[in-house]
Amino acid sequence: MTEMLHTIGRAPPPSFEEARNKRQKVRAAGLDPNHWYAVEYAQAVPPGKVIEVTFWRRSVAVFRGEDGALRAVDNRCAHRQLKLSGGRVHGCNVVCPYHGWEYGGDGKLCKVPHELFGKPLPKIELRHYPVRERYGLVWVFFGDPARADATPMPEIPELDGPKPWARLLVDFTWKAHHSMIIDNVSDFTHAYLHRKYRPFTDSTLTELRVEGDRVYVSYDTKVADGPLMKIFVDKKRTNINAMTLCYQYPYQWSDTDGKIKDWCFCLPIDEQTTRAFFLFYFDGFKIPGLPLQMPRQVMEPVLGIAKHVVFKPLLEEDGVAVEAEQDGYNRHWQAPIAELNPAVHAFQALTIRKWEEYLASSSGRLAEAR
Repeated sequence: MTEMLHTIGRAPPPSFEEARNKRQKVRAAGLDPNHWYAVEYAQAVPPGKVIEVTFWRRSVAVFRGEDGALRAVDNRCAHRQLKLSGGRVHGCNVVCPYHGWEYGGDGKLCKVPHELFGKPLPKIELRHYPVRERYGLVWVFFGDPARADATPMPEIPELDGPKPWARLLVDFTWKAHHSMIIDNVSDFTHAYLHRKYRPFTDSTLTELRVEGDRVYVSYDTKVADGPLMKIFVDKKRTNINAMTLCYQYPYQWSDTDGKIKDWCFCLPIDEQTTRAFFLFYFDGFKIPGLPLQMPRQVMEPVLGIAKHVVFKPLLEEDGVAVEAEQDGYNRHWQAPIAELNPAVHAFQALTIRKWEEYLASSSGRLAEAR
């Protein structure tokens, strides 16, 4: 009852403009929309399917036409503002579920199936978004479309070409701000949380380097030290005593001796909700008990099992932690800052700077004014 009384009347965390210190600012900052963001698995959007994706409270309808091409438009019918994601795909158009108004991938109204009452077809055009498909994911560019072609996507050469590495994808939607997830996946001081699976142990920060819009971090650490992980890692081919990580705004990646790699792609849904996609890829495991590398055709099903036995439950521990951190911040956002890791301070400074740059831009001012 006492806690309930304290909760009633408690001020909510400040907005970015109201924030007075680094922690308050980073926990309210958005992500610059002028980047490519992973929004869904490609296989989740087959021909004839329309889905809703949300970027920082902005709802977008993503659909795949009968020609196999992906399209993305504002998720609303201009007539009565119903969500187009509640409708269907007809040919290469998306159809509103209420009156059947059809929109093309360019956002233009192209058909009204009912009487027009002697009026011409309304010249209506919804905003449309550049959309791509790569690495098994659908990517949307939510910012200035004129910048899309010149803005690089994450490049993963190991997954391209005739002999791509084995990979696995897993995602979560967590009730936590995106900066908490970046802090979590790049800060190896939380090994205690993962004492069961032991993905990393005995970590010592050996390098912290900021270069433009990237923060590089290196740790001396024991990688894949858990009972299930270490039997598959070829220690003769892989140095598992160090790892390099990078917050390559707005993405994060890690690299263990060029043999074990992963990316984290955050989709900020709102100030306290984030969908995170984790892409792991490997140059090869060894056959347990033998000094032989596991064939690619065997690695794929092994990773399918490992996804549910190791990777997913391991990352679920992170999800519990960041959601608890969000709840704690909501309650105690006025508390003094007690962060020790200088890398975390660097991550947060980069997020704040990039959001300030976006807000200062003309596109940022217009977006926030809407």
